[in-house]
Amino acid sequence: MKPSATFSQAAADSAPALPADDALLASPELDLERLAARWAPYAARRPMNAEQMRGADVRAQRLGTPALALMEQAGAAVAAAARAMLVSYERPAGAPLLVLAGSGNNGGDALVAARHLAAAGLRSVVVLVGSAEQPGSAEARRNWRRLDRLEPVERMHAATAHDVAMLTSGVQRAGLVIDGLLGTGVRGALREPVSSAVELIRRARRLGVPVLAIDTPTALDLSSGTPSEPVVSADVTVTFHRPKDGLLTRSGRRFAGRVLVAPIGIPPEADPGA
Repeated sequence: MKPSATFSQAAADSAPALPADDALLASPELDLERLAARWAPYAARRPMNAEQMRGADVRAQRLGTPALALMEQAGAAVAAAARAMLVSYERPAGAPLLVLAGSGNNGGDALVAARHLAAAGLRSVVVLVGSAEQPGSAEARRNWRRLDRLEPVERMHAATAHDVAMLTSGVQRAGLVIDGLLGTGVRGALREPVSSAVELIRRARRLGVPVLAIDTPTALDLSSGTPSEPVVSADVTVTFHRPKDGLLTRSGRRFAGRVLVAPIGIPPEADPGA
């Protein structure tokens, strides 16, 4: 599908704004082609590895960009990608989204995405996967609390593999699965309950449910593209600021699917190599 004249002209007339502030991303016409075109300048940047991204993130915070603000933009980008996928994949109207969030900042991005999706009128089941009852970082904990009593959102905590298994029934009815479990690769086999959550995502995809990964599919290393086991296979991956080396490898392309590169507000002086 080609972008409509209205949408494409508006996109051409303005530089890409940050996702939480970009009015074009609220368009009902938004699909993957339009979103990729909107963020094309970021996809054209020089690729970077995971360590370089962490350095840019830290420098951005030292220069005055709060971690909470970076998480807000990342989550807004994920929500935009999710909405675009629902349009492009022609998913059933009203089907709830399954959001699987780990205890780290990758999970925090997923929590922000759920809030933005709720603001757009989309229902979601948000599952915090891990032994702790709260996310690990202050920013992620704040966004977990912000989902409390938000009507379109059902929050759950999956502390064990058994808890994750309870989600298997009816997973095929999800409109989309968002993988916010782990943002970087791991060494060796995944631990429970994350391992079972990855298997749940794999099952959903086999049943025809599209999968959106945040930053990288869980268990795929952002620098090398090397997968651990089990690993998520995504239909779309939204990564941030610059393309990532690992997603450009043969195995990276296989597991990441289509890759979108979203801005999150890292200033140029925080990343001179961009």
